[in-house]
Amino acid sequence: MSTITIPVHTSSRAYDVLVGPGVLDQVGEVCARCAGGTVAAVISDSNVAPLYGQRVLSSLERAGYRTALLTFPAGEQNKRLSTLETLLEGLAAAELSRDDVVVALGGGVTGDMAGLAAALYLRGIQVVQVPTSLLAMVDSSVGGKTAVDLAHGKNLAGAFHQPSAVVVDIDCLKTLSHELFSDSCGEVIKHGVLADPALFAHLAKHPLNAPDVTSDELVSVVARNIEIKRNVVDADEKEHGLRQTLNLGHTLGHAIEASSNFTLGHGSSVAAGLCCIARGAAAKGWCSEDCARQIERATLAHGLPIDTSVGHETIFAFATHDKKRHGSTINVVIPHAIGSVSVRTITFDELAELIELGCNAHPSSEVSL
Repeated sequence: MSTITIPVHTSSRAYDVLVGPGVLDQVGEVCARCAGGTVAAVISDSNVAPLYGQRVLSSLERAGYRTALLTFPAGEQNKRLSTLETLLEGLAAAELSRDDVVVALGGGVTGDMAGLAAALYLRGIQVVQVPTSLLAMVDSSVGGKTAVDLAHGKNLAGAFHQPSAVVVDIDCLKTLSHELFSDSCGEVIKHGVLADPALFAHLAKHPLNAPDVTSDELVSVVARNIEIKRNVVDADEKEHGLRQTLNLGHTLGHAIEASSNFTLGHGSSVAAGLCCIARGAAAKGWCSEDCARQIERATLAHGLPIDTSVGHETIFAFATHDKKRHGSTINVVIPHAIGSVSVRTITFDELAELIELGCNAHPSSEVSL
């Protein structure tokens, strides 16, 4: 399959997302065409830099850039202000100017860290996102959200900073473990529930983490996920309305993730949160029982958790520190049917009820983490 180009047109910036095999070698060419400048600083983590750092640096140097490689220790626990400060000092030491570019090479943590560093350095320079994990490819690399975690919760300090381009090399998925790839499928399932019944039906019958999935199928599914997110971001760049629907499964998912001290992957946490909110909504009559069961079956087909053993009070405590909180209410995305969701503003008492109805419903360790 040839490279697919997906145009994104937000109110602040228009850019293209390139999806295909082997496009990592085009990063320099893309940066020169879309961002310009003479210095390119690649920001990556300790896992990804040894795999792809030199290849991307070589591509940038062939395009005429002077380069620098900045790395930080891998892991969500390092998505903190202290790491951000180190990266900003690294950009200054590399003498990047306002005309130069940051290249974010890695998964979602790297994309967030590098994107926020680019947003803050010299009050904003350009960034090109080069996601290497499935989760970053289908979700975090597109749309311009950047953030770090605070002690009180995930992604509480950040900025919107759209990239100048996104380069998605499907071949990078070959170096992911089966566990990490499977974890990322939580966001893929979410997109199907959110906006595409056909995609959801395909995933339910043909799990994306099955051993016989082809490169062409990966390109097609990843591109479709990016299109779904593009359509939402184009309509609502700053999350004033429609973009909030992308948080489907995240209010409870982030709480589950944080309560595990981030030992449970983000995609697995979202998958569990999605199933929990669907069960709670079904019990409240906001969505059909069949819809909730379909979501559970598709999630189980990918080997992901459909519940949590975390106590209700703990989930509530983390959920009420979510950035979607507004005073004594919180916005929660409710699935009504596959392909149909809405944002509902509920009270904390209603949130507690949803948690009680949807969480700890399956005590079996096979479906609960």
